Amino acid sequence: QVQLVESGGGLVQAGGSLRLSCAASAQIFRTIAWGWYRQAPGKQREMVAGITSAGVTDYLDSVKGRFTISRDNAKNTVYLQTNSLKSEDTAVYYCNTWNGVIWGRLPGGSWGQGTQVTVSS
Repeated sequence: QVQLVESGGGLVQAGGSLRLSCAASAQIFRTIAWGWYRQAPGKQREMVAGITSAGVTDYLDSVKGRFTISRDNAKNTVYLQTNSLKSEDTAVYYCNTWNGVIWGRLPGGSWGQGTQVTVSS
């Protein structure tokens, strides 16, 4: 079972930036596509960004041009650089695996504790 530990969230003013990190325990980390997901209060969890094992990325339309997903296979870590943050980005952010093909499908299995991002306007 993959263990996921997200970090890097916090309180930031609108227009600010945060860099989120996700450390994964998977021995096959480098062969897996990874995604960042978020859940705002009262809303369903949604996919925000994904990166395949080959480094191909995709994003939710509302974050394109503002968020960047990346991976460091040597560190078993996935990152999400968030810039020009808006109040509507406020949510708990999670990382998890992604099938690499179907956008938006939430993975099964367990999730980490997530990291809270709060954007004040």
